[in-house]
Amino acid sequence: MSRFWSPQIAELSPYVPGEQPQSRNLIKLNTNEMPFGPSPRALEAISACADDSLRLYPDPASTRLCKAFADVQGIRASQVFVGNGSDEVLAHTFRALFQPTAPLLFPDISYSFYPVYARFFDLNYQTVPLNADFEVELADYHRENGGIIFPNPNAPTGILTPLSRIAALLADNPDTVVVVDEAYVDFGGESATALIADYPNLLVVQTLSKSRALAGLRVGAAFGHEDLIEGLSRVKNSFNSYPLGRLSEAGAVAALEDADWFERSRTMVIRNREMLSKGLGGLGFEVLPSAANFVFARHPSEPALELQSALRQRDIIVRHFSQARIDQFLRISVGTEEHCAALLEALQEIIAG
Repeated sequence: MSRFWSPQIAELSPYVPGEQPQSRNLIKLNTNEMPFGPSPRALEAISACADDSLRLYPDPASTRLCKAFADVQGIRASQVFVGNGSDEVLAHTFRALFQPTAPLLFPDISYSFYPVYARFFDLNYQTVPLNADFEVELADYHRENGGIIFPNPNAPTGILTPLSRIAALLADNPDTVVVVDEAYVDFGGESATALIADYPNLLVVQTLSKSRALAGLRVGAAFGHEDLIEGLSRVKNSFNSYPLGRLSEAGAVAALEDADWFERSRTMVIRNREMLSKGLGGLGFEVLPSAANFVFARHPSEPALELQSALRQRDIIVRHFSQARIDQFLRISVGTEEHCAALLEALQEIIAG
């Protein structure tokens, strides 16, 4: 511990991101990145924006980008907030919208940034166990709270919660904010933005890192009632008035406008996910039903850590979590058809050996 750290920093347990190896020869199935490149229109827009205008600050309100998100979501631009990746948007949400007078609620098996942010912003929190089928059981959230947050589909399980259950939770929880974190919704779910008009306590968070293949640009967004958006803006403008650069905004707008590329690429991911799930099932794996761009699977006799290590020796990397209940699962990102076939072939060899 450095003697220069503040007491709060000394007590933090930071989030640990997935490994980003330097070798280019690996089949990288550990961080849920899009296996196909970004929209060509996005790349062209970024290139066109790389000019003398970079000497100027970007638009602090990201006006064009908010309108592009609003057009896709069917809402008003005033109901959109954008930030430097959805993680920054989530950080502002924890600071702006969750109340310290009652515990924040989120699943016990979920995105591991949630407890990090809760501790960082000094919020009391309680985790709510997933049910026996690893589903987010929203009936268990009908209790006193200072806010609720959960991913849909959940991570790392990939299981989707129906909108009807989310609507019931919102109706029963009118006095605090419910945040639906939709990083993976485009791969098999229906966005909760359809509920915003009826529920002023709903905030939906999305990212362009996954289905739009722009993880390297760091663009995230939140959608909700204007009062919630204003709260996020107050935090943003007290922290960083210019979170998105000119290149990020140009690429993001173009990606959102390229609906054809988006539909083709996500359809290919969904197709490859089904192929991968079927192949894993044929090797004896239990595969949870996924609506994301990854699958969560365990083998009845092969320890997960040993499988991960054996795959690494074959230049394939997947993600393992040591948390109770899921320590025998592997989270496997959906890659190209060739990557999925290589993974299945390697697993067949490992299990047979």
